[in-house]
Amino acid sequence: MIQTQQIFMSCRQTLRFLVAIGITWAIIPVALAARDRCPSMMSSLRLARPPHTFCGEAAPMDNPEVRERFEREFLLSAWNEPQVILWLKRSKRYFGIIEPMLKSAGLPDDLKYVAVAESALRRHAGSSKGAMGFWQFMPSTGRKYGLTIDSRKDERRNIFRSTEAAIRFLKELREEFGSWTLAAAAYNMGEQGLMTEILEQRTDNYYDLYLPLETQGFLFRILAIKLIMMHPDSFGFDLTPGDYYPPMAFDQVRIDCTGETPIRLVAQAANTSFKVIKDLNPEIRGYHLARGAHEVLVPKGSSAGFQGRLAELVNQEVSGRDSKIYIVKRGDTLSSIAAKFDVPLLALIIWNRIDPQQPIHPGDRLTINSGK
Repeated sequence: MIQTQQIFMSCRQTLRFLVAIGITWAIIPVALAARDRCPSMMSSLRLARPPHTFCGEAAPMDNPEVRERFEREFLLSAWNEPQVILWLKRSKRYFGIIEPMLKSAGLPDDLKYVAVAESALRRHAGSSKGAMGFWQFMPSTGRKYGLTIDSRKDERRNIFRSTEAAIRFLKELREEFGSWTLAAAAYNMGEQGLMTEILEQRTDNYYDLYLPLETQGFLFRILAIKLIMMHPDSFGFDLTPGDYYPPMAFDQVRIDCTGETPIRLVAQAANTSFKVIKDLNPEIRGYHLARGAHEVLVPKGSSAGFQGRLAELVNQEVSGRDSKIYIVKRGDTLSSIAAKFDVPLLALIIWNRIDPQQPIHPGDRLTINSGK
């Protein structure tokens, strides 16, 4: 028989789940008892009573239309259980970074919920319009606020650098529009778009403005996220301390690259895997660090002796002890060379940083790695 703890995957979906898999009706009273321990939709709404504030600015919940907009976003958020659980679990990993940065800049703590609303705290979150990262910067806006965004690096995915940029951007928006509520709306739809609507509609009250539907719901989504994340137990999300993802643990090292440096060497020097380095440094694109200076995160405790290990590995790579050089001959193609040495075509491209759209020529020198 299926164990009770396996059955109660979601107290709001228990009955549907039990019926779908044909469990006997004898078990349903047990499921109902579990269901009763979770707040219903209406009781959740009653628990979500005003006042609701964002950065100390109260939403006019006595306005029926405003109340309806809030309740819509609250219900859509609270009853998307997997999403809320992931918000909560990720919060311990990233709020410990965002909160002190906001405090140091003199900004309200509530602004951390903007990142949740924008990306669900996912570093690789992207939009069809080109926004990316924790704070969903568009490329042009990210560059304007100091982020490196190119084929080698995308700092929108870096929690530290993107939060610094968001702080500067939000500060400017607050100064321009006079309230955090309008600053959040401008962050979502763009400052020029919001200013145009304010001028045309002749009101600067967010709750009275007719805006794009996403922006009309944006602040209410933030308010709903704030309420749920501040009081998760009240809405049936009773996570234990062990349920949360742990905070990031790392050392920071400076790497001065005299040439293209494979990330696998950085990983070896840090006594870890390629994946761990990429996960700690999601802004790095591709398989190599470009020439120049880089601040790179490595696992906690691995910075001791790192520079010496990396220097030795780089020297070994340069000397070619684990590789051979192949001189391209007439009639060669990348595919034929890869087949000749029994290596994947993509590996050959990565080792030699080749643009597969560009032809190779006789006399070109290609590196073939022999070690694993």
